[in-house]
Amino acid sequence: MINSKNFTKRLQEIIDYYNLSASSFADKIGVQRSSISHILSGRNKPSLDFVMKILSSFPEVDLYWLLNGKGTFPKTTSTKEQKNTLSFKENYVNDALETSHSKDIDRIIIFFKDGTFKNYTN
Repeated sequence: MINSKNFTKRLQEIIDYYNLSASSFADKIGVQRSSISHILSGRNKPSLDFVMKILSSFPEVDLYWLLNGKGTFPKTTSTKEQKNTLSFKENYVNDALETSHSKDIDRIIIFFKDGTFKNYTN
């Protein structure tokens, strides 16, 4: 059985991790905004459909962690995957830095898998 109070804490942790408001989180997983509000306040318990929408929208969320706190968030990837991702990112960053020696950088935009981005301007 799900402990609603602890589930609420984990749900809030997911929302905070992705830097979303409760409303934008509701939109992202495709539920009514009031559903998030009611679950966060403890008024309602999450349905299976609600949990599945979170898992399909946020693949970094582990089912067992979300339901009972066992496991990790975000999901840990294998060392090989981390190395591949790191080298992929390092290549682009190094390439950008080499190019930037002869040019002034106006702005840098980082796009995240969840559809959000960070814009850094000079």
